[in-house]
Amino acid sequence: MDQFAAEGWNELISHPDILSDLAAFLVEAKRRTYAGLDDDATIAAPLLAGSKQLEHRAPPYAYRDIYFGMEFFVSQETVSRDDKIIWSMCYSGGARSDVRDHDTLLRIYKFLRQALLGVSVELPYRGPTAFAADGMTYRNEATGSLDRFHGVEVIAQGGGILYELRYSGGLVR
Repeated sequence: MDQFAAEGWNELISHPDILSDLAAFLVEAKRRTYAGLDDDATIAAPLLAGSKQLEHRAPPYAYRDIYFGMEFFVSQETVSRDDKIIWSMCYSGGARSDVRDHDTLLRIYKFLRQALLGVSVELPYRGPTAFAADGMTYRNEATGSLDRFHGVEVIAQGGGILYELRYSGGLVR
């Protein structure tokens, strides 16, 4: 039995090494799923019909992202440790409703994946605070810390917003 199982999660959340391990795992998981592989990371038989489900495992942790939609989407990410859910984040958002052109949508989401590759252990929820390429800008404003947080990410081009997403989450106790 490891320290986590012996002491229980509530006692361990104050241990900085556990939170830093969780943050490092989140960065790895996000880079090895949607940000790095797009839908190529989708598993063949998702738990929920009509969803896309992305997973990454590095014992004792397992990451799962289940989302619905594309232009506008909703999602829940979870991290379990030894098969017990310890962290979760929910988000919803997407391209503005007047952005209907398929090629424009593909450009937005390609750019988003580039930005999300900049996820860091200091901000392991979505992407970096700022990123720019190909005439687009990405901004991410987060409040809180890994145990309880919320934020907004926006993609703009030429001063106009193309995409917006809101997220929140934290440790599950």
